[in-house]
Amino acid sequence: MRTTTRCTLSALAALSAIACHGKEKEAEPVVPVQLSPAIRGSIRNIITADAILYPRDQANIVPKISAPVRRYLVQRGDHVKANQLLAELENRDLAAAAAASRGQYTQAESNLRTTEASTVPEAVTKAQTDLDAARQSLDAAQKVLESRQELFRQGAIARKLVDEAQVSYAQAKGQFETAQQHRNALQSVGSQEQIRSAQGQVAAAKGQYDAAQAQVAYSEIRSPVNGVVTDRPLWPGEMATTDKPVLTVMDISSVVARINMSQDQARDIQVGDDATLTAEGSEPIPAKVTVVSPAVDANSTTVQVWVQAPNPGERLRAGMSVHAAIVAATIDGATLIPAAAVLGSNEGGSKVMVVDDKDTAHERKIEIGVKEEDLVQVVAGVQPGERVVTVGGLGLEDKAKVRVLKPGERRPGEEEEKDEDKGEPK
Repeated sequence: MRTTTRCTLSALAALSAIACHGKEKEAEPVVPVQLSPAIRGSIRNIITADAILYPRDQANIVPKISAPVRRYLVQRGDHVKANQLLAELENRDLAAAAAASRGQYTQAESNLRTTEASTVPEAVTKAQTDLDAARQSLDAAQKVLESRQELFRQGAIARKLVDEAQVSYAQAKGQFETAQQHRNALQSVGSQEQIRSAQGQVAAAKGQYDAAQAQVAYSEIRSPVNGVVTDRPLWPGEMATTDKPVLTVMDISSVVARINMSQDQARDIQVGDDATLTAEGSEPIPAKVTVVSPAVDANSTTVQVWVQAPNPGERLRAGMSVHAAIVAATIDGATLIPAAAVLGSNEGGSKVMVVDDKDTAHERKIEIGVKEEDLVQVVAGVQPGERVVTVGGLGLEDKAKVRVLKPGERRPGEEEEKDEDKGEPK
């Protein structure tokens, strides 16, 4: 009897132990999760920054002369062309000075023509005539001297007459040599110098006339670029000075975003890289990198990068804030996972939860590379084909059992939360 009772108690204890062990297994938590495989693909290295827009070209037009504004021909907001007349300054005194200079220039030209056609030829002709007359006088004086010398040898005349003839001959010879030198000087140098002098007077008069005309031209304010008039600070009658703009013209057919970025960011950016500019409330606009500064700003230790975008309809305005995104490089063959799979590690850095073929989660530390929207490049820690937890990984412990949710299946509690958000009864 006692033996039977003991066996019965032993059997009950064994059954109780088996039941308790079964309950422990049933109580083991299984976390529902959503998975996504790591894939191999391409990802773009996109560098983003905020920037201020500038016009493609801008001209703050400062006059070269100080004078009152006579009239404006444009208003703010008017579209203008290069070299278009925008305003006029008072120039009556300048026009009078230009007219006077024109008269002096005309007079100098007339004097040059007279010198070349009349004065110089007449001077040369007169010098030649004087030379011929001096030669004739010399020949006559020589004949008189020779005749008297012969008569003196014959004893027909006194010595005094011979001496007088010698003096006359010497005077005639001196006059001849002087006339000859004068004629030669005119032919070789004198006439050319007279012409050059007259030409110099013409050049000086023309320079004064051109300067006077330039002063008159400076009173006409013209646009150096195509664009839109954005500022007109003066009114007709007010004094325009050489230190302040009278008009501002901006070319905003294209806009330029100037970005100051760190040297590490700018290292991968090159002229010609694709980019986009996004203003508040507008769609992204395609753009291109046009300038990467070769120098670092000494004060901010940043590098300035210019991104230019077309501006049809002039929707973007200079001075606006925009968000710039530059595609610095495209990395092919990268290991990619969803950004939702990346978790913060307690030890610092990043981690993911990788699920094996037995539905067991394993914690992996990873090294992150480039990010693009909802994708992340994993440099180390995950291989293509491995499954990572995208939903349900927060708080999931290492080596925990998981249940993979089917496509479209929601985690417990998600429906209730959504119903509460909609105000619907659970």
